[in-house]
Amino acid sequence: MPSALDTNMRFKFSIFALLLQVAITVLFGIFVEYKTGSQPERSHPLFQDVHVMIFVGFGFLMTFLKKYGFSSVGINMLIAAFGLQWGTLMQGFWHMEDGKICVYINSMINADFSTATALISFGAVLGKTSPVQMLILTILEITIFACNEHLVTEIFQATDVGASMTIHAFGAYFGLAVSLVLYRPGLKNKHENEESTYHSDLFAMIGTLFLWIFWPSFNSAIAHDNDRLKAIINTYYSLAASTVVTFALSSLVDQRGKFSMVLVQNATLAGGVAVGTCADLLNHPFAAMCIGAIAGIISVLGFHFLTPVLASKLNIHDTCGVHNLHGLPGVLGGIAGIVVTAIQRTNGKSALHTPGMQAAALGSTIGIALAGGALTGAILKLPFLGQASDKNCFDDSIYWEVPEEEKLHVVHSNNYDEQSRFEATM
Repeated sequence: MPSALDTNMRFKFSIFALLLQVAITVLFGIFVEYKTGSQPERSHPLFQDVHVMIFVGFGFLMTFLKKYGFSSVGINMLIAAFGLQWGTLMQGFWHMEDGKICVYINSMINADFSTATALISFGAVLGKTSPVQMLILTILEITIFACNEHLVTEIFQATDVGASMTIHAFGAYFGLAVSLVLYRPGLKNKHENEESTYHSDLFAMIGTLFLWIFWPSFNSAIAHDNDRLKAIINTYYSLAASTVVTFALSSLVDQRGKFSMVLVQNATLAGGVAVGTCADLLNHPFAAMCIGAIAGIISVLGFHFLTPVLASKLNIHDTCGVHNLHGLPGVLGGIAGIVVTAIQRTNGKSALHTPGMQAAALGSTIGIALAGGALTGAILKLPFLGQASDKNCFDDSIYWEVPEEEKLHVVHSNNYDEQSRFEATM
């Protein structure tokens, strides 16, 4: 009798992916057209930077698993390529002009932004989902993201230029909710493939460096021209502060005083996440550096203390630690936005943004992300979507052709895992 967990993607994935692409192409033919009179030369360098972050930065950051590099980079590319098309439609439906979605450089930047939410969530479930599941997650998450973004920016009139709340916090808590619903008791004890090697960590560090270098562009890409330079400078110094703090604490929390590559790969980026909401509002680099330093602290402490608690007590298995890189710093960014807008209103400098609406934006973003993630997880739990067995998680050879020298381990039958799941529940 065949296993319900059938990982053969030959028809299951191929037909589904082709149908989605045909449907999106038809929708583009009906609704999408070029925007005339736009000035692409100003935003194109920023678009290039964001594009590199999405396809190279995020992809390589997740290559730390010793047997999951193909999937980390490859499925990242799949999600991004599909997500930017779907994001163009979902965001565009909120801003139609005469029944048409007009595309130009800024809409392409926003489409890339929308894919970032799905890529962050991908990090939370990395190694435990199938390509079909990830396409479904991308559809649902970007749809919910576009609705939440409209709520935050148009209804609440909140500021979030670097998307600490709408992208980072949203993607992290959406992914954590999915991970909770898809929790596998068989993975409670660390899987043999859920570890890195010297070279896989080095590849992941490439992703970190690309993200670190281009993050000022990410936080300033949609800022107003008058505030763009300020957003770039504030992100630049926030990242620098979080990096120094990360190295210091990495050595401090280790009993032998050694640096942790996991912390350096992730917590060094926390400053870019946390300063995003108010990157264009801060009037002095000092404030940005303080935010970056605090972000580095909470990210390191999150990896060291909180991640094990989430896994052991709450059954939330966060493969990449997105809660510590995107979730906690994203919440910090939302809180920083509340504080900065309150100070500016007290000084009579801002009448548009209010701390109450900033707080509402942060609360609604986390709430919608958790609810949307739980719903998505329930859908992804259907047994015919090609997910691997517990024993075969974190292994490229389940869905990819890999070089022969990598096939030295045994690929277990999915029927084996159904028995182990039954035993785990007894």
